[in-house]
Amino acid sequence: MPVADSSTSHAPIALKRAGVMEYLDALELQRSLHQEIRDGLRENTLVIVEHPSVYTAGKRTEDHERPHDGTLVIDVDRGGKITWHGLGQLVGYPIIRLAEPTELVGYVREIESALIATCKELGLTTTRVDGRSGVWVVDDQGGRKIAAIGIRVAGGVTMHGFALNVEPDLSAFRAIIPCGIEDATVTSLAIELGRSISVEEVLPIVEKYMYESLAKVSR
Repeated sequence: MPVADSSTSHAPIALKRAGVMEYLDALELQRSLHQEIRDGLRENTLVIVEHPSVYTAGKRTEDHERPHDGTLVIDVDRGGKITWHGLGQLVGYPIIRLAEPTELVGYVREIESALIATCKELGLTTTRVDGRSGVWVVDDQGGRKIAAIGIRVAGGVTMHGFALNVEPDLSAFRAIIPCGIEDATVTSLAIELGRSISVEEVLPIVEKYMYESLAKVSR
């Protein structure tokens, strides 16, 4: 499902909906796509998946942030710290050639903008928090993280991406310090909207805004 913006010179972005996929299988898929895009054999691709329950740890994860009950943690080569993925969470992996490979902050901001716009369309106001990546709900009850972002760039092409909590079982986060943040909690669209909501409902909205944002930073 390629999407092109005829008003710019940016390359089209293909969509790959992979459904429910084990994390290691998705990581292998990312690596394969990444190499093909680096070699000019494939167009930029946005992979959308859900993962069965799994903890993944970025390069900056500290030991005390991990679970201490023997639960498996997969160490990966992205930025950021430890997080959890599970059913009811929409995970996106933009594998794109960046127009400015060294402008990583701008790339992360565009992902955040797409997720903020998604939440707004669903009736939820979200924002950024200074000094912290991801998307947050901030009110008089404090800050609650609703979407996490962790990326890697090699050869000017991105890997890893974002995770938006739609309606997952958030109890798995209790075993870790999510993203290394000890003074905030995690939340979901279902909790904040006060209703049941499916990944299928959110999926086309995320895709719409993510295409708009990724087109600004890809080539």
